[in-house]
Amino acid sequence: MSERGPERTSQPQLTAAEVAEQAGLSLDLTRRLFRTLGFAEHGDEPAYTSADVAAMRILAQGPGEEVVLPEVALNVTRGIGITMARLADWEVGELVQHVADGAPEDAEDPGAWVTARLGERFEDLLVYAWRRHLAAAIARMEAVRALDDNPHTTDLSVGFADIVGFTALSNEVSRERIGELVEVFEARCGDVIAREQGRLIKSMGDAVLFVNDDPMAAFTTAEGIINVIGRDPRMPDVRVGLATGGVVLRMGDVFGPPVNLAARLTQVARRNRIIVDHATADLLPPEQVEARPLPARPVRGFGVVEPVALRRA
Repeated sequence: MSERGPERTSQPQLTAAEVAEQAGLSLDLTRRLFRTLGFAEHGDEPAYTSADVAAMRILAQGPGEEVVLPEVALNVTRGIGITMARLADWEVGELVQHVADGAPEDAEDPGAWVTARLGERFEDLLVYAWRRHLAAAIARMEAVRALDDNPHTTDLSVGFADIVGFTALSNEVSRERIGELVEVFEARCGDVIAREQGRLIKSMGDAVLFVNDDPMAAFTTAEGIINVIGRDPRMPDVRVGLATGGVVLRMGDVFGPPVNLAARLTQVARRNRIIVDHATADLLPPEQVEARPLPARPVRGFGVVEPVALRRA
């Protein structure tokens, strides 16, 4: 058995106070760190193991205040908690639900049986993927610094794609069908975004938010999403909005006027059409993309905006 194996089966025996004492932290800080990681509080119940003590010791040591401020470290910790919680729900919903059917009849807990056999391999894959994404993020940051004195902001093309009539659709079909539809939507969008060298920032069930350094690649991504979703008779229609400008990248998310504008533009887009702002349209090669200005209209938060419809020339 691997060194990590026994910890998976150990039973919680420690209270939060005992974890704090063994980690050399105050009880208040220990509870705060558990909350930051997204874990529910258990009062004085013995709900923790030696793994929790080890984690608290890591957080207690930190990278040193001379490198990272405490509030920054907490933000990173919060990101870890949010990301891992979503990943765990995803794995349980997909992996355990489908693979557990093959568990032996005498297995008391099919879910535990599956994770005990596959968990370590997924841990290795998780570290591998994290290292690759970390290297890519550092490379992007270095590229931004080479072009701009302010590494916290960068010019990007932001795309927002959403399913048309999702609320009404979710009331008409089964939960299983909605789940399958969302899974296909996210998977296909993710494939198109990655193929065009973009980044999927987040998915919201009926919508995805992505960014790209190149406006033309962002347009091609929007085209691709419409082709694999809106042109598929088995899938609902989609609308895509694009906006370009300075944004802030923080906590794995992206913020700024282009993000809000891209989302607003989908509200005025026709089904399976791409609507953009003038900043994006002006950066696209006219010999490849045909831009048609639409009538000006009020857009919440931006006043009167003249959107532009795009199609391949």
